[in-house]
Amino acid sequence: MKVAVVLFNLGGPDSPEAVEPFLRNLFSDPAIIALPGLLRLPLGRLISRRRAPVAKEIYHQIGGRSPILPETEAQALALEAALAHEMEAKAFIAMRYWHPRSDETVRAVRAFAPDRIVLLPLYPQYSTTTSDSSLKDWAGAAKKVGLSAPASAVCCYPAERGFIQAMVARIRAELDKIRPDVSYRLLLSAHGLPKRTIARGDPYQWQVEQSARAIAAELPGIDWQVCYQSRVGPMEWIGPATDAEIRRAGSEGKGVIIAPVAFVSEHSETLVELDIEYAKLARESGVPDYLRAGTAGIQADFIAGLAGLVRKALANDTVINDGGGRICPAQFGRCGFKSG
Repeated sequence: MKVAVVLFNLGGPDSPEAVEPFLRNLFSDPAIIALPGLLRLPLGRLISRRRAPVAKEIYHQIGGRSPILPETEAQALALEAALAHEMEAKAFIAMRYWHPRSDETVRAVRAFAPDRIVLLPLYPQYSTTTSDSSLKDWAGAAKKVGLSAPASAVCCYPAERGFIQAMVARIRAELDKIRPDVSYRLLLSAHGLPKRTIARGDPYQWQVEQSARAIAAELPGIDWQVCYQSRVGPMEWIGPATDAEIRRAGSEGKGVIIAPVAFVSEHSETLVELDIEYAKLARESGVPDYLRAGTAGIQADFIAGLAGLVRKALANDTVINDGGGRICPAQFGRCGFKSG
């Protein structure tokens, strides 16, 4: 059986010149700015133009481009290798806001002529702003080119064992570096969302908390806190905020081990926000030691977990997750599983 596995991720600019168009794509997405197109598109252009100079400086600190595509390419190759002994599987990449985008990738998938397609977002926790947006974009692109091979989607896997074990391994690597004279707190940091997005029934925050609890359960006795980073704009965002938690740790004389629980590859939010900006904030806030765990990346447990999700998807016709059925409580009306 020929299987096309489509890996979805955010994407990132591959040059300084790509920063503004990348931002324009981002802020033109109705999942990000919920306004009619006549208002959203000019507003997206305005926001991207205003934010581009700051964003260019951020990317300048990591070489002028995002590493998310090569990181995702490495994950794609590792996943192909994990599945090679049981099927002819090829992993394709579809980025939401920069190349290769769904309209490019769908043509490559059609040329591959698969018997089955598995749609696999590299977002462990489901949100209307990430997985749902990517899957809708793919559906539109597939319809345009008449891609007709049967497709199954993975909506989420917040507590999938391979993902959890990969993150625990990353955290334990940092625990091996701790100072004996310092008491530490583990901050499990995820990208934030406006509170109003959650109020509309988005299950993202609940799922992030499931990931955090599953990780903490593997580290008995650890002092931990889930928190949220990358806040932008004047809206009220979910919390507690990661920067506030770093300040609190400093006021309590705690060292910090920070681990990204919603990013599975390194990019600006980890390499700049966590490694540079928050490290500086930790020093200024009196945090005696600041350590940062890596993302799941190509950790063997994580890739094995993704391979398991592909197998499960191939055994189903519509939408699956790591729990075998709907995992979100009933109040989250925008749970991705119901679409199956």
